[in-house]
Amino acid sequence: MTEVAEPAAEIPPFRYTAELAGEIELRWQDRWAERGTFRAPNPVGPLADPTHPRANAEKLFVLDMFPYPSGAGLHVGHPLGYIGTDCFARYQRMVGRNVLHTMGFDAFGLPAEQYAVQTGTHPRTTTEANIDYYRAQLRRLGLGHDDRRSVATIDTDYYRWTQWIFLQIYNAWYDPAARKARPIAELVAEFEAGTRPTPDGRPWAELSAAERRRIIDDHRLAYVSEAPVNWCPGLGTVLANEEITADGRSERGNFPVFKRNLKQWMMRITAYADRLLEDLDALDWPEPIKLMQRNWIGRSTGAHIDFPTAGAPIRVFTTRPDTIFGATYMVLAPEHPLVESLIPESWPEGTKPAWTGGQATPRAAVEAYRKAAAAKTDVERQAENREKTGVFIGAYATNPVNGAQIPIFIADYVLAGYGTGAIMAVPAQDERDWEFAEVFDLPIIRTVQPPENFTGKAYTGEGPAINSARPEGDLDLNGLGVAEAKARVIEWLEATGNGSGAVTYRLRDWLFSRQRYWGEPFPIVYDADGNPHALPESMLPVELPEVDDFSPRTFDPDDAESDPETPLSRAKEWVEVELDLGDGPKRYTRETNVMPQWAGSCWYELRYLDPQNAERFVDPANERYWMGPRHPGDCGGVDLYVGGQEHAVLHLLYARFWHKVLYDLGHVSSFEPYRRLFNQGMIQAYAFQDARGAYVEAAEVEERDGGYFYRGQPVTRVYGKMGKSLKNVVTPDEMCAAYGADTFRVYEMSMGPLEVSRPWETRAVVGAYRFLQRVWRALVDEHTGELRVVDTPADDATRRLLHRTIDGVRSDLDNIRMNTAIAKLIELTNGITRLPATPREVAEPLVLMLSPFAPHIAEELWERLGHPESLAYEPFPVADPSLLVAESVTYPVQVGGKVRARVEVAADASEDDVRAAALAAVADHLGGREPRKVIVVPGRMVSVVV
Repeated sequence: MTEVAEPAAEIPPFRYTAELAGEIELRWQDRWAERGTFRAPNPVGPLADPTHPRANAEKLFVLDMFPYPSGAGLHVGHPLGYIGTDCFARYQRMVGRNVLHTMGFDAFGLPAEQYAVQTGTHPRTTTEANIDYYRAQLRRLGLGHDDRRSVATIDTDYYRWTQWIFLQIYNAWYDPAARKARPIAELVAEFEAGTRPTPDGRPWAELSAAERRRIIDDHRLAYVSEAPVNWCPGLGTVLANEEITADGRSERGNFPVFKRNLKQWMMRITAYADRLLEDLDALDWPEPIKLMQRNWIGRSTGAHIDFPTAGAPIRVFTTRPDTIFGATYMVLAPEHPLVESLIPESWPEGTKPAWTGGQATPRAAVEAYRKAAAAKTDVERQAENREKTGVFIGAYATNPVNGAQIPIFIADYVLAGYGTGAIMAVPAQDERDWEFAEVFDLPIIRTVQPPENFTGKAYTGEGPAINSARPEGDLDLNGLGVAEAKARVIEWLEATGNGSGAVTYRLRDWLFSRQRYWGEPFPIVYDADGNPHALPESMLPVELPEVDDFSPRTFDPDDAESDPETPLSRAKEWVEVELDLGDGPKRYTRETNVMPQWAGSCWYELRYLDPQNAERFVDPANERYWMGPRHPGDCGGVDLYVGGQEHAVLHLLYARFWHKVLYDLGHVSSFEPYRRLFNQGMIQAYAFQDARGAYVEAAEVEERDGGYFYRGQPVTRVYGKMGKSLKNVVTPDEMCAAYGADTFRVYEMSMGPLEVSRPWETRAVVGAYRFLQRVWRALVDEHTGELRVVDTPADDATRRLLHRTIDGVRSDLDNIRMNTAIAKLIELTNGITRLPATPREVAEPLVLMLSPFAPHIAEELWERLGHPESLAYEPFPVADPSLLVAESVTYPVQVGGKVRARVEVAADASEDDVRAAALAAVADHLGGREPRKVIVVPGRMVSVVV
């Protein structure tokens, strides 16, 4: 549906056409590359340049969320944010700032690996070809990136430092007293000196080497854990919670995800939960993104309570300890570690048949229930609208406040990975517990008085406590409100040793292992006893070995019990190594999992600062210059970070965590990576379906008589994302060929506010094309190619229009309002097209203001205006304040609430003069009547009351 601009025969020889635009654009792109126009100087190192025009200027770091280079390349929706940041960066250079703006690639990931499994093509081959394609597409758009700073996470020079950062985290622990990470060596020193007691109180010197290692490893910020994980057989890997959809399936591939116990690397992000919450207040981020992070971290205050059993006590966390007198049963996750030790040989006397699951023994009931639960996803297990299931394990716990013996169930709606994996069930105050109690005929005791008119079942609101006192008299909550009752019961729990006040988080430690090939290898080896050892920095990078088979061993995508076998585990010569780690040559086994894709994207902004540094991941002077705090209390970080809302939790939370560890260890000066965040909207598109519901090629659809037709047959138009499967993809390559990159840029920026999603309409691109043609015609004669610019001063009206435009465009660009800035430039262009020639005093500011949006045509016109150097560092026009004051003001005049006339008076006219002019203008409407009142609102309106 691309519109052809004009028949070739009618085009004057010097008209701005797609062909001329393409020639201009490619020529200027080559010139920018040759001259290094957009290279930003560093304070120190190989990228320092004291002769650069911005060497001593105020800095500005503008960052795009870097893309994953897929084989499909870019469609027109992808560059929206990239063009927006480019316009902003170009403007900021012109107002005098040293702007760092570059683009890299988040290049590890599953798509290339899955393609490798299907075709045998090495993921690096595919990925590097895709990167080359992306770079060519981005270059064609005229993006002003510093080409020296581009990185890809798959570059060994890059992931060497990703591995180095992992080792910093591995060799650190979180000190709650200092509220920061500290080197492990300092922890060992404290144990050795006796200033920090060991867990069991024995002197450090009396502990065996294995015991010391276990204590130290339990403190590390990166640690190995065998715990319930999200196992996705369909992808052959485990997934973080954030990589799972609300339906309990993998974000990529839509495969089912199950809980499995596997040995995995974990990151102790939970240690930073409070700081991750508190420091959100220091960030200039959209409030919805901050709210998503707060909800994901999920801080809850309440109490840990221990319920005694015949074996070890069961610990629960509850936000409502005030309701403990109403706890009439307990529920454990089927995977809870205490279940095995509590199961008796036979059912206790009095066990209700409904509790047994139809099994002859408790063990048979538990095993059958566990098997059924393992086949369900977490989302399925927690669905609110399904019938509650469970089974009694044959054991009882003691309610610590009243001594009641309460039955212990396992049920799949309780998850091992959340909280303690156990709950005290208070059915009168929880709807889910009430449903379970009804199904299994369990007691229900109200502990909060509902309102008089309450007719429901579980009451979840506030009210005075009832049925909540111990006969001994040492704990009586009756009559107390929720807050006071909570405080009283926590005080009792702590005094009696039955529990304590606590804060918990929804956030879980970050699952950091992936059972794949195409990822960063861990810089870890294992000794003969299975203990992990960090490799020294001198052995980095640990490079991926060449393998013939990139796939996990055979697995059943629907079988939760299928075991993973990583591709790296089959590279035996790489896995089994002899190394000297300081105590002589020994045999070791490498870690055969790889890091998740998120690892490389946690710190890429730091490598942009100093990408050629072989000695450090970033020189401290360069880091302080580009990302350091601007004043005491400032969080520091990137000045503007632009990307989609889909990264509100995953990437942003992980990157903040890594950055805070690096800050604590003294490697960076900023305690947040991204000071300001801006979320661009999406470009969506119409797609078309035939009578069968199948999608047809949108480009071949015709619109006739209010309907849509594909090859003569009616089709239905639907609205949504742009994608190959919907057959509605439009590429920037097509737009550049049909109109030129500048037109494409102007169109994308003029479609609406950058933060708002908008529909793509190819036919509307011609409006941006015609605007640029008008600009060209205003300065260049289409028939002779001569300039239409004169040195004659502009008339007063044109000069005032120019300076209003300058003032408005500067304000719009300062606030990333690209669409309204372009609207003002269109208005100015329309204003000068009526002139026989364009005054230079208007032409040059117009070209400079246009350059952030349409840099190629602007550069060409600037050169034709007699300037041999690029306009990239020319000062942006500044408005003359005296020309922003209006000479006259137009007042609407209302009579009886209706506008009857408009009068134009001098801007400095007195109120009496305005009143007199208004009354004269509406004399006919007054018909000789004297007005009762005349209200003058200065600068706005006149209202006459008759």
